[in-house]
Amino acid sequence: MQDIYKVETRPAALEGNMVTGERYRITVLTESLLRLEYSEDGIFEDRATQMVFFRDFPQVKYRVISGEDGIEIHTSRVHLKYNEKEFSSHGLSIQVKGNLSAYHSIWHYGEEIHDLGGTARTLDEANGAIPLEHGIISRFGYSVIDDSRSQVLLEDGWIEPRKKGIRDLYFFGYGHNYKEALNDFYRLCGKTPMLPRFALGNWWSRYYKYTEEAYMELMERFERENLPFTVAVIDMDWHLVDIDPKYGSGWTGYTWNREFFPDPERFLRRLHEKGMRTTLNVHPAEGVQAHEEMYQEMAEVMGVDVEAEDPVLCDPASPEFMEAYFQYLHHPREKEGVDFWWIDWQQGSNCKIEGLDPLWIFNHFHFLDSKRNGKRPMTFSRYAGPGSHRYPIGFSGDTVITWESLDFQPYFTNTAANIGYGWWSHDIGGHMLGYKNDEMTARWTQYGIFSPIMRLHSSSSEFNGKEPWRFKKEAELAMGEALRMRHAMIPYLYTMNYRSYQKNLPVNLPMYYEYPEEKKAYEVENQFLFGTEMIVAPVTQPRVSGLNVAKVTVWLPEGIWYDIFTGTVYRGGRTLDMYRTIDSIPVLAKAGGILPFTDEISGVQASHNPNMLRIKVFAGADGSFELYEDDNETCLYEEGHCVITEMRYNEEEEAVFTVLPSKGEVSLIPEKRSYTVEMTGYQREAVKSARIFVDGTVVSADMSYDENKQAVLVAIAEVGVNQTVKICMDLKCRSKQNRVKEHCFAFLNQAEIEFMLKDELYSLIQKEKDMTVLAAELNAMNLSRDLYGALLEIITAK
Repeated sequence: MQDIYKVETRPAALEGNMVTGERYRITVLTESLLRLEYSEDGIFEDRATQMVFFRDFPQVKYRVISGEDGIEIHTSRVHLKYNEKEFSSHGLSIQVKGNLSAYHSIWHYGEEIHDLGGTARTLDEANGAIPLEHGIISRFGYSVIDDSRSQVLLEDGWIEPRKKGIRDLYFFGYGHNYKEALNDFYRLCGKTPMLPRFALGNWWSRYYKYTEEAYMELMERFERENLPFTVAVIDMDWHLVDIDPKYGSGWTGYTWNREFFPDPERFLRRLHEKGMRTTLNVHPAEGVQAHEEMYQEMAEVMGVDVEAEDPVLCDPASPEFMEAYFQYLHHPREKEGVDFWWIDWQQGSNCKIEGLDPLWIFNHFHFLDSKRNGKRPMTFSRYAGPGSHRYPIGFSGDTVITWESLDFQPYFTNTAANIGYGWWSHDIGGHMLGYKNDEMTARWTQYGIFSPIMRLHSSSSEFNGKEPWRFKKEAELAMGEALRMRHAMIPYLYTMNYRSYQKNLPVNLPMYYEYPEEKKAYEVENQFLFGTEMIVAPVTQPRVSGLNVAKVTVWLPEGIWYDIFTGTVYRGGRTLDMYRTIDSIPVLAKAGGILPFTDEISGVQASHNPNMLRIKVFAGADGSFELYEDDNETCLYEEGHCVITEMRYNEEEEAVFTVLPSKGEVSLIPEKRSYTVEMTGYQREAVKSARIFVDGTVVSADMSYDENKQAVLVAIAEVGVNQTVKICMDLKCRSKQNRVKEHCFAFLNQAEIEFMLKDELYSLIQKEKDMTVLAAELNAMNLSRDLYGALLEIITAK
C-alpha cells in the first residue's frame, strides 16, 4: 500500500522484560502492566496489532522465583503465580500489592472483570443506559484487556488475522493510580492526536433534504441570531438517494445531487467563507453502483463488468478496494472542498476475513488518508474497540430523544476515558423517536457545550429541528447562550486539546481520576472534571414543579469553589443539592482557577488564535494556567511548533494577576492583544484599589464591577504579546460572603408558589443574620423538601 497508509510502530519488547517458557511468554512491560501470552507451538507475536503499537518499554525491575509448582513474578506492585501450563483459573493468578481490598485485588484467569467500565460501539436506538465494554481501571486495582483476536499490522500497511488458539492478554494492575494506568495505556497503544481548532466549535447537523440555498439561508439566520458554528455536517441527502431500484436503496452514494447542490464547489466555498468546515455523511456498505459518476473508474480497477453494470462490492478486506475507494470516491470530493468524512457504518463487525471488523478498517484508513496533504488528520465514526482513540472523532450513533438518553450521556462520556476514548460526539438534543420537550433540549444543549464535541443533531421529521427559535423563549435563550459560551471557551478548550495529546488525559474525566480515595467521587457518576479548571454537574432531570428549578446532587472536593454562572461561592468537602433555573447548570471553578476565554466567537474568528482574551480569575488561592496555541491546522505541534502564554494569580501582601510574555513561535499569534480580566471574589471597593502595569509602567484601563458575580472587570487595550501585564488589588477588598438575600429574592421571585409564603420566607431571610439559625428556622416551617433545599443551598453555600 502507499506510504501514507503505513504507521509508525515499535512492537518488539525488550528481551530483558520477557519470561519465556515452552508455551508461554510473560512480558513485564511496567511494574504494573503485564502481557500474558500462551501458544501451543511456542511461537509468539512480536508485530503490532490493531490495539497495540508500542511494546518497547524500558527495562523493568522484577524477580522470578521458579519452583515445582511453577513460577512467581514479583514487581513492586504485582505478584504473579503461574503453573506454566495452559492458562486456567487455578493455574494463573495475579495479585495487586497494597491495601486495596481484602478479597478483590486478586485476579484468577477467566474470572469476570469488575472494572469501572469503558465505552461501547454505539448508542444507536438506545433509550437510556446500555452495557459498557471493559476499561483499564478498577476500584479493585486491576483490569484485563484481551488482544487475542485483533488483526496483525504488516509492514506494508495492510493487516492479517491472528493465529487461532492463542491467548494474548494485558493485565493492568495499577491500583488506584488511574492517571498512570491511562498514561501507560497510551504508551502501549499510541497517543490521541490533537484535533484541528475548528472541531472544538459548534457543529450543525441534521438528517434533512437541504438545498444549497436553503442551507445558506439557515446559516445566514444563524449569523443574524449570533449563533456561531464552525462545522457543517451534511447528512446523506447530499448525494443521489432516489435512484432506480435496480441500483439498490440509495443509502450509499458518492455522486452529488445536483438538483439540491447544482455547484458543489460554490456551496463548500460559501461555507468556508463563513468559517465553517464541511463533513459529508457516507454509508459505504452497498459499494458503488452503476449510476455513480465514478463507477467506470472503480469498476475497471476492481475488474467488474462495466457493460453488465455489475456493482463494485464494498470490500474493506481488500487493500485494492480500499486504495481505489479513496482515490476515486473521496479525493475528488475533497478537491471540491470537503474537509473530512462522517463514516456511518451500521452493518456489524463481520467481513470475508474472520475477525476483521470493517468499522476498524474504515476508521484506520480514513484517518491516515486524511493527513496525506499535510493537514491535521481527523475522521468521524463509531467506536471500534480498544485503540480507537487514535482515530478521533467518535460518532455515538442515533440517540433516542428522551430524558433517559440525556441522563446516560454524561456517564457514558466520562467512563470512555477509562479506555482512553476522549473525543465522543453525541447527537446533542437527541436524533429520533422520543418526544419534544423544550426544557430537555435546553438542558441537553447546556450539557453539550461541556461535552468533548458539541454537535446539534436531529432527524428529518419536520417537527424535530434544533434551531433555537423553534423552542419556547426561555429554552431559545438558554440554547443561544450555551452556543455562544462554547465558542467563548475555545482558547481554554484548545489548551485542553493539547493536554489530551501531551499529558494523555482526556478533556472529560470522572471525578475519581483526581480523587481516587474519595468514596463520593465514585457516586456522582454524571459529574466530571472538564479540563484542569472546572467541575461540571449536568442537569438531566426536569424542573421541580412550581419552583421552576431543577435539582442535581453535587459533590464538592475540599477547597473553595465558584459557580461561574451565578457567582455563588461554595465551601467544599461535602455533598449538596444544587438547584438551577433553566438559565444554567452547575459549573464550578476552583479558587485560584484561571479560565482564558474570548469574545471573538464567530465561525471565522473561532478557527484562529484570538486578538482578544477574556480571562476569568477566581480569588481565594494561588493558581496558574499555560495557554497553548499553534497553527491550528497541521501536525507541526508534534515537533513543538507552538506558543505558550503563562498566567499566574498570587495572594501574598496583595492580589496579583500576571500575564507573562508569550514564548515559542510567537509569529503564530497576533502581535498585540486586548485583555478583559474578570477578578471574581472582590467587593466593589476593589475597583478603586486596582493598579495595572505593562512592563512595570502604570497604565490606565477601563474598570467596571459585576455586582451579581462580585467581580472586578479590567479592560486593557492592545498590549504586545512580548510584554508583561500585571493587575494588583488590595486583598482587604475580597468579598466576605455571598449575596444571600439577593439570591434568595431572585429564587423566590420566579418560584410559582403562594405569595404569602414568599413574603413570610423573605421577611425571615431579611431579619436573620446568623445563617445557621436561619436554616434551622426554615427547617421548622415544614416546607416542601425542594423549597427548603433550594433556600438551604443559597444560605449555607459559603
